[in-house]
Amino acid sequence: MSEESNPTVIIDTNRGAIELEIYVDESPITATNFLELVEKDHYDGLIFHRVIEGFMIQGGGFDRNMDQRTVSKTIKNESFNQVSNATGTIAMARTNDPDSASAQFFINVADNDFLNAQGTQAGYAVFGKVVRGMEVVRDIEKSETGNEAGHGDVPVEKTVIHSVEIQ
Repeated sequence: MSEESNPTVIIDTNRGAIELEIYVDESPITATNFLELVEKDHYDGLIFHRVIEGFMIQGGGFDRNMDQRTVSKTIKNESFNQVSNATGTIAMARTNDPDSASAQFFINVADNDFLNAQGTQAGYAVFGKVVRGMEVVRDIEKSETGNEAGHGDVPVEKTVIHSVEIQ
């Protein structure tokens, strides 16, 4: 992966900033979709709504009231690109349909190899990595969680995404 050709994105939260390198070279469909949503301010005001210690932190879908912000399109799964769901990588969340990812993403806080494509079975497409701010990710990971609005693993204290900007 060439860092020279890959853009940097800053996720500014109420707990600090997370800087990401976005893999446009390895995951062009997924990266382009994410960057388009960033340019449309889709993520501004949303929260990290699902946190599982030792696994991942997920955001990009719900605001602090747990109201879902939807998008109109889904994208083709790129998990066969051989980029692993390693600690510090960012990947697209999806349903059981491999091609259902739209806006929600998660940051791996462990090496989650079981999320990688296996043979003909699609996995979860990695499209970047944390290059600065992993301490913020770890702080979010330690959040106390509970149930809210029919969802589990929701942090009691909200981590709000103030803005996401391409550098």
